[in-house]
Amino acid sequence: MGGGETLHKPLSGWRILVTRPREQAKDLVHSLEELGAECLLYPTIRIIPPQSYERLDHALANLSSYQWVVFTSANGVRAVLERMKALHRDPRELLAMEIAAIGPATREALEEQGIRVTLSPKEYRAEGLVEAFSNYDLRGKRILLPRAEEARDLLPRELEKLGAKVDVVPAYRTVPDMENGEAIRELLNKGVVNAITFTSPSTVRNFLVMVGEGGIDALSRVFVACIGPVTAEAAKNLGIRVDAVAQEYTSEGLVRALVGNLGWKKGEGGR
Repeated sequence: MGGGETLHKPLSGWRILVTRPREQAKDLVHSLEELGAECLLYPTIRIIPPQSYERLDHALANLSSYQWVVFTSANGVRAVLERMKALHRDPRELLAMEIAAIGPATREALEEQGIRVTLSPKEYRAEGLVEAFSNYDLRGKRILLPRAEEARDLLPRELEKLGAKVDVVPAYRTVPDMENGEAIRELLNKGVVNAITFTSPSTVRNFLVMVGEGGIDALSRVFVACIGPVTAEAAKNLGIRVDAVAQEYTSEGLVRALVGNLGWKKGEGGR
């Protein structure tokens, strides 16, 4: 494609720092590059096993005792399916129960394995799932919630208010990808970053761990876009100014949030 065409793309000239884990960032990077952006992929988190598999293994060994399994991320789906494989359990065991999934990426990860999703809320966060569950009788129902060790308590708390017994088990951990810290600091100090995208609270928290003192100041001239209100709230609570929040909490929504703020002057931030 010729350079003249590139100049007419909406994000031409934008250098965007993508903090999502490499294995999950492909669609976001592709969409941004298609619109002319130059993506700088420096993940701030790595997905690793939980400190112990004991609770997850116990839950999987007693899978038939649950009426529902709730997945809050594609990471959770992958972690559970990989652990089932390691334990020589058949993922088709999940077909015997009701499955709930937050967000299209989570649903897709399940459906790719032939696992039918019963409930997927219109709002891609815990609050949306709680609202969707209000149409179901959960009294006395057992729900398995495999997720990140450091996730919010809102979902299990609200499901228990609806009468369910919720078993929250750690399926994976997110930790700072420290090897990228120095590179990110250098990019920000050089002023070559126009925008940064955060796709989860952990990408925000770990960004500050990796960049260290001055991380918030370093973002003062950079456009900050968050994938949804939960991530935006985490950023604001840590003192980071948020310039755009995706209305649809997906990679596509995040791209739209960036394109919708083209009035932001790159000359005032990161150049």
